[in-house]
Amino acid sequence: MGNGPLILWFDQIGIKDVPLVGGKNASLGEMYQRLSSKGVNVPNGFAITADAYKYLLKDAGIEQTIRNALDGLDTHNIADLRKKGRAVREIVLGAKFPAALETEIVKAYRALEKAYNQPNVDVAVRSSATAEDLPDASFAGQQETYLNIRGPERLIEACHKCFASLFTDRAISYRHDKGFGHFDVYLSIAVQKMIRSDSASSGVMFTMDTESGFDKVVYITGAFGLGENVVQGAVNPDEFYVFKPTLKAGYRPIIHKKLGLKHKKMVYTDDPKAPVRNLPTTKSERNSFVLSDDELLTLARWACTIEEHYGKAMDIEWAKDGDGSSVGTGKLFIVQARPETVHSQRKTEFIETYVLKEKGKLLVTGSAIGSKIGKGEITVIKSVNDITKFKAGQILVTDMTDPDWEPIMKIASAIVTNRGGRTCHAAIISRELGIPCVVGTENGTEILKDVKLATVSCAEGEQGKVYEGILDFEIQRFDLTELPKTKTKIMMNVGIPEQAFDQGQMPNDGVGLARLEFIINSHIGIHPLALLNYNELKKKSRKDEKIKEIIKSIDAKTIGYEDKTRFFIDTLAQGTAKIAAGFWPNDVIVRLSDFKSNEYANLIGGSLFEPTEHNPMIGWRGASRYYSPAFEPAFALECKALAMVRDEMGLTNVKVMIPFCRTVEEGKRVIEVMKKYGLCQGENGLEVYVMCEIPSNVILADQFAEVFDGFSIGSNDLTQLTLGLDRDSELVSHIYDERNEAVKRLVRQVIQTAKKAKRKIGICGQAPSDFPDFAEFLVECGIDSMSLTPDTALKTRLMVAKKEKDLGMMP
Repeated sequence: MGNGPLILWFDQIGIKDVPLVGGKNASLGEMYQRLSSKGVNVPNGFAITADAYKYLLKDAGIEQTIRNALDGLDTHNIADLRKKGRAVREIVLGAKFPAALETEIVKAYRALEKAYNQPNVDVAVRSSATAEDLPDASFAGQQETYLNIRGPERLIEACHKCFASLFTDRAISYRHDKGFGHFDVYLSIAVQKMIRSDSASSGVMFTMDTESGFDKVVYITGAFGLGENVVQGAVNPDEFYVFKPTLKAGYRPIIHKKLGLKHKKMVYTDDPKAPVRNLPTTKSERNSFVLSDDELLTLARWACTIEEHYGKAMDIEWAKDGDGSSVGTGKLFIVQARPETVHSQRKTEFIETYVLKEKGKLLVTGSAIGSKIGKGEITVIKSVNDITKFKAGQILVTDMTDPDWEPIMKIASAIVTNRGGRTCHAAIISRELGIPCVVGTENGTEILKDVKLATVSCAEGEQGKVYEGILDFEIQRFDLTELPKTKTKIMMNVGIPEQAFDQGQMPNDGVGLARLEFIINSHIGIHPLALLNYNELKKKSRKDEKIKEIIKSIDAKTIGYEDKTRFFIDTLAQGTAKIAAGFWPNDVIVRLSDFKSNEYANLIGGSLFEPTEHNPMIGWRGASRYYSPAFEPAFALECKALAMVRDEMGLTNVKVMIPFCRTVEEGKRVIEVMKKYGLCQGENGLEVYVMCEIPSNVILADQFAEVFDGFSIGSNDLTQLTLGLDRDSELVSHIYDERNEAVKRLVRQVIQTAKKAKRKIGICGQAPSDFPDFAEFLVECGIDSMSLTPDTALKTRLMVAKKEKDLGMMP
C-alpha cells in the first residue's frame, strides 16, 4: 500500500504547506505540539498522505493512460487544454477507489466522529499538492477544497474529487509554465473538523503587506460566513493592519481598519449535494467589522508565531466558530497556512517605480494590486466558458476570477474585476505574474464594456485607476547597491498613508514632514467642530435643510460610530500610525494641521464654524488656532489621536511639529495645551519641533530654541513672507524664488543659530526637491537634514554625497 503511511492523525493543527510524504511525516506531531503550546487554536483531523495518491495510481493502473491523454498538450491552446484536462479528470474519477484506502479513511473518520460525539461529523476536505507553495510558486487554489462534508460516502467522494483536481486545467497549465512534471507533483488531503464560521466570520491574513512586501505588519482580511468567498474574491472583505514590532512589545497597534462591502455570506445547507450556499448579509452585518480589536490582536500574534515557526512570510487562513458546536463557540482557529511566494522572492538590489506621465478620463476605480501600469485593448469576459476569445496583451475585465481563469490571466496586460479584495485569487495570481490588477471596482464590466483602449494604473497609491485611452508612462530604475551614505540626513515629505509602506522601503532617514491635512481632508472629510457639536446640529436639522444635509453626510461617513469624535480620533490615529510604521524606527515628524480658514470651511460642516477672511494665508492658521477657545476642543482631538499612536500603539518614533508659530509665547501656550490632552514634551521621548517659516522664527531663533527641540525650515512660506508676496497669486509668481538672496541669508542665519543652541535643524520645504543648487547650498550651511518629495530623494542623495565629498565632509 505505498512506501509510507496513508493516514496521519493530527490533534492540533492542519497547516497546509506540511509536506505529507516520506520521512518528513515524523515532524508533523512536533509541529502541532509546538504551535499548540503557544496558544494557537487549530481544528482536529487527519491527513491522507501523498503515498495514498501514489497508491491510487498504482492500484488502478492509470498512470500511463494519463500520460497518453496529455501527450502533445499545448497549454496556450485553451481549447486543447480544456479537452485534455477533462479527459484526465475523467480517467481519475473513473478509476475504482482502492478498498484498502477507503477502509483507512472511514476508520479515521469514525474516530473523529467519536472525538466530537457527533455522527456524520462535518469536515472540510482540503487538497494540498506536495509541490504546492514552493519558494517561487504559490500553486494557490490549483486544487479543490470541499466544505461541510458529512458521512463516509460523501467523504470518499470528496477525496476522489480532490485527487482528480490535481489535473484541473489551471493546475496543468500552471505546472507546465513553472517547469514541473505532471508526475513530479503529488496530492495529500487534510480532513479537518469544520469550524462553524458560517454563523460567524473567516478570512485570510498575511505576515506582510501583500502590495509592497513591507514585512513589519500582519495584514488581515475577513467577511461573514465561510472563508471561501474571501479566498475566491466573491466579496470585498474588511481589511486590517497590525504592526508587528510593537505588538510583540505588548502594545495594541491596529494601524488600519477598513470596512468592506461584504454583501453576501456562505452558509451551511442540509442538502448533501449542495452543502453550502450564499445568502445576502444584513445591513447591520455590512456596517459592522467582522472582528473585535482583541480578536484582531490575537490573530496577529498567532500569525507572528506561525511565521517564526516556519522562518518565512506566511499566507494563513483563519476562521471563527460561532454556533455553540463542539469546537468552541466564539473561538478563533487557524485552518491553513502556506509560505508567501511573491515578495519573499523579490530581488531587493533595484527599485523600479512606474510613473504615469499624463492623465486621461477616469473610468473606474478599485483596490490597486501591485504598483505597475498596463495598457491595451479592453476585453470584457463574464464567463470562464468564453476565455478562448481572449488574446495576449489585452486587458481582462470580468466579475471575478477563480483558478480556472489562470491560462488567460498570464497573457493579460492588466486585469480588472468587479469583486474581490487584496487577498482574493485575482490579486494573488496577478502579483505572482507581475501584472497590474484593479479589484473590487463593483461595476467595471458594465462601465468598460464599450471602451476600446484603456490604461490601468496601480502606481498612484492604494486606489487602482482605469483611464480611457493609451497613456504615456515611464519606469524609473534605481540600483540600491550604488547609493552612497551621507552625513546630511535624507528624509521624505509624506502625507498619504497608503504610500508609506512602499516609500519607507526606499533608502531614507525618516520623515521630515508628515502632513495631517491629507488624512483629515481625504479620510475624514468632516470639520472637527461639526463632530463635536453633532447632537446639537442634529436637533437643528429638523428645521434647517442645509444642516439636515450636513448630518446626512456625517452619518454616511461615520458608520459604526455612535461617538462621532471617536471617528476623527481613530481615523487620524490610524493614518498617522501607518506612516510611522512604514518608516519605523526612523523619526517621523508629524506637523499638526495647517489648514487655512477657507480650507477648513470646505470640510463637511466647516462653513458653520469658520470665519470669512480676506487673506487666510496669513490669518487664523497654525499655532494661533490651537490655544484659541473657539478651536481648542477640535485641536484636542488631534492631540488625542497622536497620543493614541504613541502610547497605545507604541509608535514612539512620532515627533510633533507646530506650524506657523508667530511668537515664542504662542509656542509656550501650544505646548501647554498639548500637555493638557496627553502630549507632554519630553515624556516617553516626545520631541516637539517648530516650523521655521516666518521671519520672526529666524530673528528670535535663539529664544525659540529654548522652547523647542528643533526647527524645520518651511521654505515655501518663508519665501513669500520674506519677499512680501502671495505664493498663490499668478500675478507675482515670477518674483517667487526660494533662491533669492534675502531668503538664503535667513536660511543660513537660522542654521547657524540652531547649531549654536545645539538644536536639530532641517528643511521640509519644496526648494531642495526642485533645485539641486539650493540643496548644495544647504549642505554648505551644514544643515542636519533635508526632507524631500519621494520622487527626488534618491537623486538628491547622490548629489548631496558628491557635494559632501567635495567639502571633505565624512558621513
